[in-house]
Amino acid sequence: MAKHKDEKMLFHLKDLAGDFLSRHSNRTSLITVTNVVLSSDLKRANILLSVLPKEKERVALLFANRLRPEFKEYVKEHSRMRVLPQVTFLPDIGEQNRQRIEELLETE
Repeated sequence: MAKHKDEKMLFHLKDLAGDFLSRHSNRTSLITVTNVVLSSDLKRANILLSVLPKEKERVALLFANRLRPEFKEYVKEHSRMRVLPQVTFLPDIGEQNRQRIEELLETE
């Protein structure tokens, strides 16, 4: 039962993060929420982002992490979560690796 509840929380946080970032970004880069990783105690959440173009990734991550207090308020307003995890926005290294593998396969 708890597993289903955790999955629901993951999907809900992912949707909220995507909405929040699309509303607040200046559209100079495409920021996509690719995954959310919750700690086992549900007190911390790492939200993984993919940013295009790649050169704008550092700026986009700084932007997202700077808006964490506003994101927390956004989550409070748009969900019924009692305990809100501490959120950190991180690059999705797995997605970057997947894209690189695709590039290498296409060049053969």
